[in-house]
Amino acid sequence: MKAHDGMYIDGEWRPATGPDVIEVVNPADEQVVGRVPAGTAEDVDLAVRAARAALPAWAATAPAERAARLAALRDVLAARKDEIAETVTAELGSPLKFSQNFHAAVPVAVAGSYAELAATHPFEEKVGNSTVHQEPIGVVAAITPWNYPLHQIVAKVAPALAAGCTVVLKPAEDTPLVAQLFAEAVHEAGVPAGVFNLVTGLGPVAGQALAEHPEVDLVSFTGSTAVGRRIGATAGAALKKVALELGGKSANVILPSADLAKAVNVGVANVMSNSGQTCSAWTRMLVHRDQYDEAVELAAAAAAKYGDRIGPVVNAKQQARVRGYIEKGVAEGARLVAGGPESPRERGYFVAPTVFADVTPDMTIAQEEIFGPVLSILRYEDEEDALRIANGTVYGLAGAVWAGDESEAVAFARRMDTGQVDINGGRFNPLAPFGGYKQSGVGRELGSHGLAEYLQTKSLQF
Repeated sequence: MKAHDGMYIDGEWRPATGPDVIEVVNPADEQVVGRVPAGTAEDVDLAVRAARAALPAWAATAPAERAARLAALRDVLAARKDEIAETVTAELGSPLKFSQNFHAAVPVAVAGSYAELAATHPFEEKVGNSTVHQEPIGVVAAITPWNYPLHQIVAKVAPALAAGCTVVLKPAEDTPLVAQLFAEAVHEAGVPAGVFNLVTGLGPVAGQALAEHPEVDLVSFTGSTAVGRRIGATAGAALKKVALELGGKSANVILPSADLAKAVNVGVANVMSNSGQTCSAWTRMLVHRDQYDEAVELAAAAAAKYGDRIGPVVNAKQQARVRGYIEKGVAEGARLVAGGPESPRERGYFVAPTVFADVTPDMTIAQEEIFGPVLSILRYEDEEDALRIANGTVYGLAGAVWAGDESEAVAFARRMDTGQVDINGGRFNPLAPFGGYKQSGVGRELGSHGLAEYLQTKSLQF
């Protein structure tokens, strides 16, 4: 698999300033599939300066032209979808079908949505005797995770470009190859030199240098809450704006009137998707006491079907972390009804699809984000008890509610302290804002709300 041995800076691939490299390992077979340079603070500085130099011209570019470049980017990504899917499968271990249907397809839709928004968004409006003007916030540092590598890149870079910002991207070190493909796509789409720049590297080195750089105006980060706190503190010291999409421990609330079998099966599928490496996964299933035993049986049977259908987790460290949480669940008294801590394969970083019953709200596995294929099923007494449990974590990113009557589900969802709730299995919407309450983050991604993160407002009084 081809990998560039340099950084994409100011419209060209340039040699890295340091000698160190990062080996990219396929988590399914533990084989090295590529090597990329480990960027230094000097590489970051070169990239940020290129972005700063390109900012005035790009910010002054007509929204219609920015829309045209994003439309071209969408088309390039669509044309290269097979290569993208194969690359994500190689570096993340995702099954090829899932890589095709989500990792390659959804970024195309998101890029297209911002092409339309760039052309239609009202960047200026009259308010009384004032003209309110929206303009780009400036140079954006985009620091992205490995779990949905291209989707998270596009969800940050596309709105930034639509707003007229310039960008320096630092992708996760586990999945940098698809980021290089994205840089190639940006170049092919005709985005001017310096508007988008890519520096591969380690978080504590390249990521920190990018977050600290004095010429960066906004840091957009997706990842763990712990790292988000550090980035927020670093950016806050310089009064930079931050957009943080962090952890989750989302509740899947099944009300007594719901279609129990459907709610359980969809809930298990949600948790197992992407090997459980989804911040918005419904990892806590809440079931009424009268339906609890039936739900546990259904969930155990559903999980058993995923044994050969899910990929590995991203690396050995993550595998050990997830298995440690499973062992913790057993130690704290939860009952294993599917899976367990033993690796299901001799090679690769696989974790067995795991379901716990008899989980109480105070258990570690019910409070902390595991980021693996692990579902906890909790029992509730009545609707108020279900709400207390659903809202009883430090997170508030996503969730789900199931009920026979949609209005009943909506009424419950409105009381949940979370940023996004799926009603009776509602479909993913790339135009709807995504982001969390509490320690799940600051700001929103996707759609017009995602665009707003990259704009600042000026009022002209007449």
